[in-house]
Amino acid sequence: MRASLIHNPVAGPWDAQRALKRISSFLEERGWSVELQLTEKPGDATRLARESARAGCDVAIVAGGDGTVNEVVNGLVGAETAMAVLPVGTGNVWAKQLNIPTHTLTHPFRLQETAAGLVEGTIRAIDVGQANGRYFLCWAGIGLDAKVTTEMEPRQRHTKRLGALPYAIAAVLIARDFKGVRTRVLLDGKVVRGRTLLILVSNIQQYYGGLFEIAPSAKVDDGLLDVFVFKGLGFQYTVRHLLKILSQRYLQDPQIVHRQAKQVEVLTEYTLPIQADGDVVGDTPVTLKVAPLALRILAPPSAPSSLFTSTIGKGSP
Repeated sequence: MRASLIHNPVAGPWDAQRALKRISSFLEERGWSVELQLTEKPGDATRLARESARAGCDVAIVAGGDGTVNEVVNGLVGAETAMAVLPVGTGNVWAKQLNIPTHTLTHPFRLQETAAGLVEGTIRAIDVGQANGRYFLCWAGIGLDAKVTTEMEPRQRHTKRLGALPYAIAAVLIARDFKGVRTRVLLDGKVVRGRTLLILVSNIQQYYGGLFEIAPSAKVDDGLLDVFVFKGLGFQYTVRHLLKILSQRYLQDPQIVHRQAKQVEVLTEYTLPIQADGDVVGDTPVTLKVAPLALRILAPPSAPSSLFTSTIGKGSP
């Protein structure tokens, strides 16, 4: 296996470079050829992923957080090169979705567990979403969560060490004053209207915000996106929606619309920010759509079978 290891050295709360050198040696001992490449600025991971694909690498391994993963996705869509992940970021949502152990100072050998999973992994083709041309792997949000992202990103490393706490505080402060916005949403041409606090378009099952299982029946290879329209007028509705999610009763709430769709168009009374995989990517109006089976991933044995429409046996790529 020929692999490029794309590392964002400022991702996550801790410096992982020494651990990654051990991982490179671990993989090379098992017959892999690994080239470590460091990013220096936004966009580098996309460029390095494209170069890896042009060079004929079998796998591009992302060592970073969800933002770095998103950049690599945008460099690999449509390529034969598969993406794998070594989670050294803060949220590590995609890694958690695949049940991949996360690197921490208290568990320094988890990356080796992850690397062992890559050796035993299987290549799968999965869907990705698009938001005004920007690809996303996990989800895109319009409204409240994107406003929080606008306030919080980019974060300094000392802030990342506090985990989700700064996000939670910012979310409460912003939600207090955020009012519902008159919105028109077209789901494969079918219209949903009303005042909305948040529109969430998900490609995965769980860990929205790093915490919540929001779309438990979602599949990453079914050619569909799971869309949630959270309606409401203000803070009391935000609290209500949160409580319904925590109690797993949100799908019975008439103020929450859930549909599956291939294309989503969102028009709002005034412009709202859009986040994709935790990065702000523009403002409304926006068209979101699915790109079926556009990305190849190296899925470890830990990946839940419920995430896919079909089951295949374990084995090396």
